[in-house]
Amino acid sequence: MNLDDMVMVSIDDHVVEPLDIFERHFPASMKDEAPKLTSHPLNPKLQAWVFQGVPVGNVGLNAVASWPKEEWGLDPTDHAEIRPAVYDMDLRVRDMDANGTLASMLFATFPGFAGTHVASLPDKRLSLAALQAYNDWVVGEVPGAHPGRFIPMGIIPFFDMDASVREIHRLAAMGCRSVSLPETPYGIGEPEFRSGHWDPVFKAMVDTNMVVSLHIGGGFNLIQRPTVPNFLDPSSFLVDDLVILAALISTLTATDMMLSGVLKRFPDLRIAMSEGGLGWVPPWLDRMDRHMVNHSWTHLDSLPKGMTPTEVWRRNFLACYITEPSALNNRNRIGIDNIAWECDYPHSDTTWPRSPEMLWEEMQATDCTDAEIDKITHENVARFFSWDPFQHITKEQATVGALRARATDVDVSETSKAEYRRRYELAHA
Repeated sequence: MNLDDMVMVSIDDHVVEPLDIFERHFPASMKDEAPKLTSHPLNPKLQAWVFQGVPVGNVGLNAVASWPKEEWGLDPTDHAEIRPAVYDMDLRVRDMDANGTLASMLFATFPGFAGTHVASLPDKRLSLAALQAYNDWVVGEVPGAHPGRFIPMGIIPFFDMDASVREIHRLAAMGCRSVSLPETPYGIGEPEFRSGHWDPVFKAMVDTNMVVSLHIGGGFNLIQRPTVPNFLDPSSFLVDDLVILAALISTLTATDMMLSGVLKRFPDLRIAMSEGGLGWVPPWLDRMDRHMVNHSWTHLDSLPKGMTPTEVWRRNFLACYITEPSALNNRNRIGIDNIAWECDYPHSDTTWPRSPEMLWEEMQATDCTDAEIDKITHENVARFFSWDPFQHITKEQATVGALRARATDVDVSETSKAEYRRRYELAHA
């Protein structure tokens, strides 16, 4: 195998919702109350979504693809200043081609990665309508318009368990393969997983053969730092702390799932850990396995009978990474079937447009075999999400080389915010 032979599927990418998403998908009888783009509260020259009287803008690090690094930051930005492929899915597929990426899973921006922002607003009737409008677009529209290029993932109204179960079944009927849930619900004031509160959701996920995706972000406030970040005040963020310490949240989340009894009650539940990387896994598994034996006096009985934490991890979990050579050296301890790759487009951690080169270099440096490369780049994802990467596109057409060959006209060069705004204003004149 060489670099151009790889088939690359990313289980963690992000989308900024298109300008017309709520015009097209919000219930007609409620259109006057739908999210609307208006002046940003921190910079009137920019736009922000306003819903139920609450403004939410886009911060710079959320969509830096192709910006010069000196323009990166947490300052507000809007559709005019970001790469159009961030919100235009026709162009997104072209950017995926240029990066040799066959398929992608999309986490929301305005609603929150797991719908946490919209769920926090007071009028739950409107919140439900907004979440369903997003799902109708990202699950009902996008994958059908681009067959084989997106693994459909939705969000649910977790403030109402009955409505959540109904939405899971509705999503399943639309072909959805995963639902994004808050990774540490108690971090946003919701009951923890061990409480049983979430059991109807987990049962519905098992019944519909869908994967729970747990993305870092909602639990950042659980990592106590000298400065408490305020999302309306970019200067309050300790950016380096948040980026570097993010994997700690995945450790908390995985521990919560292991100790909660959820996997004893629902042994077929599958859990994808998103954007937390892999390096935390081996020492965590070592500690978990030892704890079950050394501290048997606590009578912890949270796992399926006769199974160790490592065995449960191997059966029920999938973790993804962007670049992490030290973790690849530990791939046998993690489980070669439990590793997947992510691009994280268009966030500041993304490797786009050089993902194949960076991934290939790490895999060669860590002596990954061709079989291991196939597992990490697409086979594990296909198995875990019950998704056929070659249903619509042949393997020969799905490789890095084949995809890039049809995207030679895609400009991946550095482009400033000012230049994007100039082009945007010309296009919308």
